[in-house]
Amino acid sequence: MGKVAVGAAVVCSAAVCAAAALVVRHRMRCSGRWARAMAILREFEENCGTPIGKLGQVADAMTVEMHAGLASEGGSKLKMLISYVDNLPSGEENGLFYALDLGGTNFRVIRVLLGGRDGGVVKQEFEEVSIPPHLMTGSSDALFDFIATALANFVATEGEGLHPSPGKQRELGFTFSFPVRQTSISSGNLIKWTKGFSIDDTVGEDVVGELTKAMERVGLDMRVSALVNDTIGTLAGGRYYNPDVIAAVILGTGTNAAYVERAQAIPKWHGLLPKSGEMVINMEWGNFRSSHLPLTEYDQDLDVESLNPGEQIFEKIISGMYLGEIVRRVLLKMAEEAAFFGDTVPPKLKIPFILRTPHMSAMHHDESSDLRVVGSKLKDILEISHTSLKMRKAIVELCDIVATRGARLSAAGIVGIIKKLGRDAVKDGEKQKSVIAMDGGLYEHYSKFSTCMESTLKELLGEEVSDNIVIKLSNDGSGIGAALLAASHSQYLEVEES
Repeated sequence: MGKVAVGAAVVCSAAVCAAAALVVRHRMRCSGRWARAMAILREFEENCGTPIGKLGQVADAMTVEMHAGLASEGGSKLKMLISYVDNLPSGEENGLFYALDLGGTNFRVIRVLLGGRDGGVVKQEFEEVSIPPHLMTGSSDALFDFIATALANFVATEGEGLHPSPGKQRELGFTFSFPVRQTSISSGNLIKWTKGFSIDDTVGEDVVGELTKAMERVGLDMRVSALVNDTIGTLAGGRYYNPDVIAAVILGTGTNAAYVERAQAIPKWHGLLPKSGEMVINMEWGNFRSSHLPLTEYDQDLDVESLNPGEQIFEKIISGMYLGEIVRRVLLKMAEEAAFFGDTVPPKLKIPFILRTPHMSAMHHDESSDLRVVGSKLKDILEISHTSLKMRKAIVELCDIVATRGARLSAAGIVGIIKKLGRDAVKDGEKQKSVIAMDGGLYEHYSKFSTCMESTLKELLGEEVSDNIVIKLSNDGSGIGAALLAASHSQYLEVEES
């Protein structure tokens, strides 16, 4: 063999060795990165852990906080607000009733014809109206005049058989989903606006008074019989169809719970005891917090950067507004510290709240062999084009960790309510059904979340007790529920009874 050939062979073998070394180094780097990414995921999973013992502690803490919130104003992180609803619908209600549902940039006006015990809801009609942006930051009169005019226009479309009885004033249930200090069943002062509204001259005013004055200005003769929030509306709607409903829970963008309490069990109630002996309590449970909640560094960072640091801690780990954002924050750390998506961090991944819970749900429910839904969501939302099946599986696992924690903690919260009402044990073999009315897109559309929540309830309560606990989807509480509460608190009830 000539010198040239030998030299060429040496050069070739050196090049092959160098290339092989590069491949090995690349693989080692990749496996090192993967190991680091998986270490981040495993640590997060461990910190999100909800073993049954911990969930029992969360449920007990919820019960303790409920007692404290009922004992005195400010006695607990749970506000335990007295709703003044002491007469839930029974199914006997008759006649025509209206509801106004104001909770964001749109509002709905609803008309319901009730036919008593045998007739039920005979007819239901509604209209949705968008609020022009300038009215959200204008004057109180301008906003309420706009709402009253839309309500008057809707009343003008009453069809055949859809009129109040002669001599009777129309009655309305007003769902107002902003912070209010309630002073009676039909009055409450606005504490502050949220959701993009900023109208200074409404703050501190009675919102029912503002609406009533506006209705008078547009010539509409209608009385507001009940001022409620969406959770109490859900409770009312559930009770109308099922007398065993004891509580309502909203699991949607936000979260809250309301339940029926014995009036005698409310030390901070100083009024006359209601005839029914009962009072609906609006828990505002999103503000619950306890040292037993499994909080991670991602939750703490999210809270610090939020508009309301230190508030709504329970809501920030279980509700639809935040679950997708927690997933994004973990993925960002995996990208920054373990190059999970390659050498550069995808710019879109740095945008807060870009990954919404419906996107997370779609990835979590992906059952295709190549997890193509996960791939397409990453591409469409985060502009991440190339992901291996192994990476997609890790992302599905991350979604599962976040959803499972939220679902299991939601179940622990419900058990806290059941314990407070003394329904966590079977007494002398009696079969007392306890129905929880549920509403909200998270519960309704994220099936892995709702399935996990329901199985955790069984796990916490045991077979015998959980046989008597029923979770029931109760749609549109904020609409029809408000109309039903107008009916059950009608000014004409006592006249009819006597």
